[in-house]
Amino acid sequence: MPPIFEEETDRKISIIVSKGTLDWVTAAFVIGNAAVSEGIELHVFFTFYGMDAVIKKKMDHLKVTPVANPSMGMPNLVGVLPGVTAMATAMMKKQMAEQGVPPTKEFIQMVADAGAHLHVCRMTFDMFGLTKDDLYEEVEDVLSASDFLELAEGGQIIFI
Repeated sequence: MPPIFEEETDRKISIIVSKGTLDWVTAAFVIGNAAVSEGIELHVFFTFYGMDAVIKKKMDHLKVTPVANPSMGMPNLVGVLPGVTAMATAMMKKQMAEQGVPPTKEFIQMVADAGAHLHVCRMTFDMFGLTKDDLYEEVEDVLSASDFLELAEGGQIIFI
């Protein structure tokens, strides 16, 4: 039986990335990679701190924070100690590498090369005082929330 992703579909998925941490951004691109691999039209909309994933000076420095993350199995008090976020981030990057998950920039490039459309939120872009030069080159445009909703119409929307 041939893989199902050889056939193109008329399906559309839009992922809203609102968090700029390594784990949340990676989750968006795992789903996004699965979508484009299945021939599904993919739009990724970065807003608020999720834009860190496509801001050139920040995208290689995403972190994992153990504070307010009960699944990490450590008390919040420990998470606020100096160096704990760096340690948690290093551990997560190591585990991801062992699973074959590419680094953030490489993952974003891979999904963009497969046909994903990357957009950033106009309000956040303006609020943070960004310019197009601040953005990773694969970002296609800066959209208002209304423009994004029009683009996403008729498809699934996933909020991460």
